[in-house]
Amino acid sequence: MVIFGPDLESKMNWGTFYALISGVNRHSTGIGRVWLSVIFVFRILVLVVAAESVWGDEKSGFTCNTQQPGCNSVCYDQFFPISHIRLWALQLILVSTPALLVAMHVAHRRHIDKKILKRAGRGTPKDLEQIKNQRFQITGALWWTYMISIIFRIVFEVAFLYIFYLIYPGFKMVRLVKCDSYPCPNTVDCFVSRPTEKTIFTVFMLGVSGVCVLLNLAEVVYLIGRACRQCIRGSEETSKVPWISQKLSSYRQNEINELILDHPLRSKFGVTKKKPS
Repeated sequence: MVIFGPDLESKMNWGTFYALISGVNRHSTGIGRVWLSVIFVFRILVLVVAAESVWGDEKSGFTCNTQQPGCNSVCYDQFFPISHIRLWALQLILVSTPALLVAMHVAHRRHIDKKILKRAGRGTPKDLEQIKNQRFQITGALWWTYMISIIFRIVFEVAFLYIFYLIYPGFKMVRLVKCDSYPCPNTVDCFVSRPTEKTIFTVFMLGVSGVCVLLNLAEVVYLIGRACRQCIRGSEETSKVPWISQKLSSYRQNEINELILDHPLRSKFGVTKKKPS
């Protein structure tokens, strides 16, 4: 677990947030664990360590060639209605929160298992600890909860990509913007600080977001494929049961007939073996 510095922790406690969602890691698929690692390393760490310093002068570095009071603030609000950092933070929170659905489902299952053990008189600390460390398979109701959480992740990721595209067409930070909003006296030129660096960070963060969407889609395909295989395997095993039962009953009947024929009292019942002609 990476330990954040006090300055970074005071801005946003991402360490606690990661610890909260990483509890689902034990019950996730391999693709889900990769997704969580990408979220932490390439999004949370980059956002906290690098991106916040890049956008630290976002407001103060935005200057317009006029001394009219309020013109800078109005033009900044027109071209940058929401900060990149706040939008990315909101995106990370909304994208990661659906994983808590799985955590709540698992907690509910554990609560039920503990109640069953206690009613059965097996509520020893060892049994309770075993339930606490139990890893649940993604089947049944948990499969649906897990699938719903992935769908919510995909919807939030795509929605935020579209929002970024609407606010910043082409995902590019321009060097110069022209503003004629009140109280600017006329059309003024406004300059953005470090536009190239900000463009690189924007493309990188949105590229990682696209990778997360692909991982989520791959996990959906994997879960559906595994569920279909289990259904086919279950139907095959079910179809084999009547055939096996029929063979066993026929085998047992043959054994009974042989025992009757070989019984020492068969002469009393008039049972004799036929000699081959």
